[in-house]
Amino acid sequence: MENGILQVTLSNPEGIVTGIRYNGIKNLLETKNDETNRGYWDVVWSPPGTTVTTGTFERIEATTFEVIVETKEQVELSFSRTWDLSLEGKLVPLSIDKRFVMLLESSGFYSYAIYEHLNGWPGFNLDETRIAFKLRKDKFHYMAMADNRQRYMPLPDDRLPGRGVELAYPEAVLLVDPVEPEFKGEVDDKYQYSCENKDLKVHGWICTDPPTGFWQITPSNEFRTGGPVKQNLTSHVGPTTLAMFISAHYAGIDLVPKFGQDEPWKKVYGPIFIYLNSLPKGDNPLTLWDDAKTQMLVEVQSWPYSFPASKDFQLSEQRGNISGRLLVQDRYVSNDNIPANAAYVGVAIPGDFGSWQRECKDYQFWTKADEGGYFSITNIRTGDYNLYAWVPGFVGDYKNASVITISSGSDIDMGDLVYEPPRDGPTLWEIGIPDRSAAEFYIPDPNPKYINKLFVNHPDRFRQYGLWERYSELYPKQDLVYTVGENDYKRDWFFAQVTRKKDDNTYQGTTWQIKFNLDSVNQTETYTLRLALASAAQAKLEVRINDLSTESPLFSSGLIGGDNAIARHGIHGLYWLYNVDIRSHMLLQGENTIYLTQASNQTPFQGIMYDYIRLEGPLRKAY
Repeated sequence: MENGILQVTLSNPEGIVTGIRYNGIKNLLETKNDETNRGYWDVVWSPPGTTVTTGTFERIEATTFEVIVETKEQVELSFSRTWDLSLEGKLVPLSIDKRFVMLLESSGFYSYAIYEHLNGWPGFNLDETRIAFKLRKDKFHYMAMADNRQRYMPLPDDRLPGRGVELAYPEAVLLVDPVEPEFKGEVDDKYQYSCENKDLKVHGWICTDPPTGFWQITPSNEFRTGGPVKQNLTSHVGPTTLAMFISAHYAGIDLVPKFGQDEPWKKVYGPIFIYLNSLPKGDNPLTLWDDAKTQMLVEVQSWPYSFPASKDFQLSEQRGNISGRLLVQDRYVSNDNIPANAAYVGVAIPGDFGSWQRECKDYQFWTKADEGGYFSITNIRTGDYNLYAWVPGFVGDYKNASVITISSGSDIDMGDLVYEPPRDGPTLWEIGIPDRSAAEFYIPDPNPKYINKLFVNHPDRFRQYGLWERYSELYPKQDLVYTVGENDYKRDWFFAQVTRKKDDNTYQGTTWQIKFNLDSVNQTETYTLRLALASAAQAKLEVRINDLSTESPLFSSGLIGGDNAIARHGIHGLYWLYNVDIRSHMLLQGENTIYLTQASNQTPFQGIMYDYIRLEGPLRKAY
């Protein structure tokens, strides 16, 4: 495909991108790689019932090539393969149609795909699917994914044995003898560059000579899984650029689609846009990032695109809209309903409260409410949905009880909707901010041996490697003790309750204490402890009141979570909310202690991140 601005070469019939010619560079992709390892769609899949998130890696190679559109204004190519029972156990049981589109006068190209699983085909787990581009390491050295997350990057050679030392897991490497000495002593880890879906619209690389940018733009999140704050990988040392569609990162097995033998399913992933830009020699190449952001806005405003030829991609006139206003009713905060300022409001397939964050087969459509709580979600694909929301500053999840049917051209006004967050009584004390993140708690400086310079004095300081190890250094013998009214959670509440490393290199669970005073105890009522978790990784949370020696805890979560957010510098994974009733006879007039034990202790990465903790008094009339 070529349009006078760039030329894209694809293998026939496999549909692998083997070459991109642009700005006088014969190929932007890594020519030292095999042609199959330059630009490709891939999947990771596993047999049904698999409980881990890894499986068989497969680059998607088509068997049939077809020109779908060929006009002066547009070319659309199809590279497809149809699955049948003779391929059982050999290839993922999906029929896949990969599309590549080039438009006249467009400095880039688009790609999307239609995945389909038919009734009668074997079941399987779809652990991951994405598009990957491997760029030339001699050209692309500067990576950008946000205004405050961009830098010159190490080379892939720096991660090889001798130049790099693998740390606690293979993705994290300490650079001990890099090609460029400026990177010596830094940690390189692709997870340090992860990003929430809501912010993951453009990222990529810059070549300084000649000034050239390679950008991956995702104009919509509708085909991604897990909702607006699900985190995905972006770009990383390679130089590699990814468009992630399905991944278990920061979620675990919950966000792996699981298909049964008799389950028909079809979904369109993309289109995503590969945008190329350039500058005359002598101009500052780093300003290519600003141009890429401008182009991203153009693509977002153009969504849904009008050009995809597949009937499975719904055009704007085939879709519908929904709007309304969300209010919060919490009588212990205000006698009046409170506008749900900055609430995340979305539609996803019908399910339970909060089920959207584990939904991974269908489409989701999200927006952010304004200061008045008003929201508008446009260009929703036809189908049946529930409307969901969560509101920063309030615990829990909102779900509208009705099933909403979106038809072509529909414009549904939901009117005023009222969310009543969990609440049984007045706040006696609270720790943290209910925003589904642990970012407000104490995040230590990294070990000087394990620093990524980008995140020094950075708002995302939690992205430094090895912060879990700092807990054992700060609390070598005794665990964290927090006294309500004296301590400040910004300074005194460690961001993650992790295991403690012992002298023999084994690990032990940890027990944190919250000390607080009650002037009086109502002896006939029940108090409520709200525990909102921002992350859980193979953890077991136990709650005891005033007596740590009690064999049976008042509450146990059981073994929960697989998001690995602690190891992967994520500050949050999936959200959990537990409501623990405390009978008044368990409390004392005067000083009380709540013991929070994280009992799992096999690895350094087992633990939880708290989002917010609140103790409520007995139900009474609000003032």
